Amino acid sequence: MGSLTVEAIDLSYGAAQALKEVSLEAEPGRITCLMGRNGVGKTSTLRAIAGQQPISAGRILWHGKDISRLPAHRRARQGIALVPQGRDIFPQLTVRENLQTGFAPLPRGERFIPDTVFELFPVLGDMLHRRGGDLSGGQQQQLAIGRAMVMRPALLLLDEPTEGIQPSVIKDIGRAISYLRGTGEMAILLVEQYFEFARDLADRFAVMDRGTIVLSGEKSDLDEQTVRAHLTV
Repeated sequence: MGSLTVEAIDLSYGAAQALKEVSLEAEPGRITCLMGRNGVGKTSTLRAIAGQQPISAGRILWHGKDISRLPAHRRARQGIALVPQGRDIFPQLTVRENLQTGFAPLPRGERFIPDTVFELFPVLGDMLHRRGGDLSGGQQQQLAIGRAMVMRPALLLLDEPTEGIQPSVIKDIGRAISYLRGTGEMAILLVEQYFEFARDLADRFAVMDRGTIVLSGEKSDLDEQTVRAHLTV
């Protein structure tokens, strides 16, 4: 088990700076929730941690080791899994085949789908032979989280898992994230705009604005009105 420490990272897309000195932490058995309006750098932060976008300054530490230069596939092997915004499931593959794409970073002996995936998301067990593209948005989101769980992550990065999803499925996803925290084996970093969902789940908050962290701390320390002010357009 290990914790994630992001130290003052910068990230640019060409001439546009997306992140400026962003620092945050995620620890096993706890949920850190990264909040903010659209376009403030939340997704860029997750992509930097997952190794999908290079940083130009600062460090990313995992288990105390600097992984800032490691490619994405090596970070995945070290237990870092990203559930991206938009889900990125394979529409032509079956649910089972989509879940099996999570095997890539695993040693051969661990290439099986854990029962927990179907306990948390029973709909996936019922639809193993259906194509991913035939699932509803909420079912695709459950599939994307299930696929990340197949990788046995020690750090789960979730990018707006409630976006465009019906309330009943949001509850299921919230229960699943709570369960994963409760195992104590996983650090969870959740990007979320839906304040109530974040408030109910988070142990720590970090709020972004224009590429920087403007507020952070334990849930008990943060003033709800101030956080909400940073979320309204």
